Amino acid sequence: MGAFDWLLGRLTLALAWVACAIVVAMLVMIVTDVSMRYLAIRPPDWTSTYVEYLLLYVTMLPAPWLVRERGHVAIEALVASLPRLLQVALANLVYVVCILVAFLCSYLSWGLLVEAWETNALDVRGVDIPTWLQFAPLTVCFALVGLEFLMFLLGRRRYYSYDLGEVKDGV
Repeated sequence: MGAFDWLLGRLTLALAWVACAIVVAMLVMIVTDVSMRYLAIRPPDWTSTYVEYLLLYVTMLPAPWLVRERGHVAIEALVASLPRLLQVALANLVYVVCILVAFLCSYLSWGLLVEAWETNALDVRGVDIPTWLQFAPLTVCFALVGLEFLMFLLGRRRYYSYDLGEVKDGV
């Protein structure tokens, strides 16, 4: 399990770095587009379309890494006031719900991806882009988010500041 968790960590970190590179690419595209307009030069037709797609990728690619690094919002004030056993039960319930929702989203986006692939659907705007590209990051990244939460549920890491491993005698 340790090797799988290590590999999952390397993959999520790589996706986060890809998202960082995409942000830089988007910056260059937007600055170039605006500069060309300012200089009365016709900018490429594809800039807006690509930036719109890249916003989806920049949102989804770092999501598994954010789960791993505890970068998502978690309200611990209420949970910290509960007895330790209830904290653990509540944490496990949250993990299970997050796992189920993430895998459900991955499954649903996979269905949409396959349908778009089979029908050769195109998103027609400034340029034609295969519609399945919208669903690719959703399918992969929601699955990885589910796996990250599974690692928390299995005790590989802990999401909350209290130590889930120190539950003794129901206290």
